[in-house]
Amino acid sequence: MSLVAEAPGFFQVFSNGVVKRFTPQIAQCSNIPHKYNSKDVIIHPTKPITARIFLPHTSEDDSPPRLPVLVYFHGGGFCIGSTTWAGYHVFLGNLSATAKAIVLSVDYRLAPENKLPIAYDDCYYALEWLGSNSASEPWLHNADLSAVFLSGDSAGGNIVHQVAARLVEKSISNIRVKGLMPIHPYFGSETRTELEKKSSGNEVAMNDMFWKLSLPEGSDRDFYGCNFEKGEVEWQQFPAVLVFVAGLDFLKERGVMYEEFLKKKGVKRVNLIEAEDEKHVFHAWDPESEAAHLLLKQMTSFMQSL
Repeated sequence: MSLVAEAPGFFQVFSNGVVKRFTPQIAQCSNIPHKYNSKDVIIHPTKPITARIFLPHTSEDDSPPRLPVLVYFHGGGFCIGSTTWAGYHVFLGNLSATAKAIVLSVDYRLAPENKLPIAYDDCYYALEWLGSNSASEPWLHNADLSAVFLSGDSAGGNIVHQVAARLVEKSISNIRVKGLMPIHPYFGSETRTELEKKSSGNEVAMNDMFWKLSLPEGSDRDFYGCNFEKGEVEWQQFPAVLVFVAGLDFLKERGVMYEEFLKKKGVKRVNLIEAEDEKHVFHAWDPESEAAHLLLKQMTSFMQSL
């Protein structure tokens, strides 16, 4: 048994197919006074798909407000990551409190054991679960399913696009997605960008490795799940999009290209915000940083504008 792929400190893949993942700091569900409460739920018991719900604390009154719902997909190159990671837990709890929104953070099945499009299938299924369980799940009783937003970072930002595209073709009757917020989205293509050509060999090699592990057998990086230009969508029906990029991110160029592509396709509202001096998924590594709190405010403003 030999080592065939590795992201040091995160996971190893061996020649016999065994995948060994190393879990960073994990956060248990918590109740933070005057901010939010959280709990884990089972979306599908056998796949399995799970999620963590964050519920903001609201003022005590006779008629609790209807709350928008933000569905979040974590990053990790489709191969690692979890909503239970401490950075995600803190950031999404803070987002729930800041935006006064219910946050449903989804744990989908990971590659290489579950190659694409399984992550897309799982995350679309999570939206179906949301639509069918708002009456039976007590924490969703005040959910406003006409005000649903999709967000995610890195691979999760890719998933945001793919789930939104699927919803255009196959809508869920009681759910209206008003906006998308991909954060440092993870896309690619067979043709390298100028930044990818100039970047360090380690960054390019790691990027290549994650795509090799996650793409379907026989597919290259012009697979629709990697190259957003290959998907066919009725773009006039696509929701509003706010793309976030980071100035020091190896993937920044892909995010800018994505914004430009959506504008050319006629998506009605597309904007981009750059965090100039920040690195890839900075909000997950340092969720209490000034930059992460600014990101919370920017996301909240976008949600409230629609």
